[in-house]
Amino acid sequence: MSRVEFLDERCKGCLLCTTVCPKQIIRQSDRFNQHGYKVAEVAAEDMEKCTGCTSCALICPDIAIRVFKTKKAKGAQDG
Repeated sequence: MSRVEFLDERCKGCLLCTTVCPKQIIRQSDRFNQHGYKVAEVAAEDMEKCTGCTSCALICPDIAIRVFKTKKAKGAQDG
């Protein structure tokens, strides 16, 4: 399963990542980091919807997002 991880202490809460997520699963959390910013998150129940596209990580100006992609089985086709 692909998943996304947010580095809370790097996140400034700009929410650019929310604008590019094709599944619209990224949201602003209720948590604050030590700098006083509300950080982005993906709810646990939505994480399975992550496709590992990396759009969120690519647009993040603070390099606060890590994407872990599920490797496809050899010979598997997109469907």
